[in-house]
Amino acid sequence: MKNILVPIGATESASNTLQYAIDFAADIKNATVFVFRAYSSPTKAGTIINIDAIVERETNLYIKTIIKTVDLKNVTIKMVAAKGTILDSVAAIHKEIRIDLIVVGAKSNSIKEELFLGKTAGSLVKKSNLPVFTVPDGYKYKTICNVMLASKSGIVESKTALHPLKFIVKRFVSSLDILLVKTPSYTEADMVLNSDLEDIQTSFTTSENATTYQGVLEHINSINPDVLCVFRRNRGFFKKLWEKDTILKKEYFVNVPLLVLQGK
Repeated sequence: MKNILVPIGATESASNTLQYAIDFAADIKNATVFVFRAYSSPTKAGTIINIDAIVERETNLYIKTIIKTVDLKNVTIKMVAAKGTILDSVAAIHKEIRIDLIVVGAKSNSIKEELFLGKTAGSLVKKSNLPVFTVPDGYKYKTICNVMLASKSGIVESKTALHPLKFIVKRFVSSLDILLVKTPSYTEADMVLNSDLEDIQTSFTTSENATTYQGVLEHINSINPDVLCVFRRNRGFFKKLWEKDTILKKEYFVNVPLLVLQGK
């Protein structure tokens, strides 16, 4: 894991999210943290002023201000300011440098207390094909000793989907507790664990629940993970929550970092 992208918004949690990413990068060694902010420029007819240049300069100044608030811990930090939407910008950055992991604040660009994921984090979790690591507001980094993977299927067709999880388990010698949830639509094939997961698992539990999230609620306190890991599937973990970018705490909430892997 070499390149970690940290989108930052205009919130007090930006420094905390960046510090978490830096602490994580320092712990895994030799990773570069790219501090990123997307911007858009208003169009103004009849002006010769280069609005794009002004906004980009202000964006870079904001990024520098956030960087000054954290402990860099000798981690290589690079700034990225890109014009466009968050998703288009992330896709362009990935094409250029190949992002291994996105670390984003759970509430990102919102101060609304009822939100679990703000628009930035929610859109990345919902629509990006990259692994996304969401950090709860105010959460401080600690070495990842225990990971809980929750899924309604043990099928993993992508050859790269498990790379971040396998890296974390190997790097930190983490335990991996796997929960397969038998939802009403499950098949017997879903209950067969992928061989790569089988190789790195510490424990394996099945549960019968209406949704994967209900299975998480039933078992997360007994497992007490440092990180919860789920898959991004078309009709998977968040199901109806995919219909909007923001996710409310009353609909879904965990108080530990959430690692969202690409789908099957």
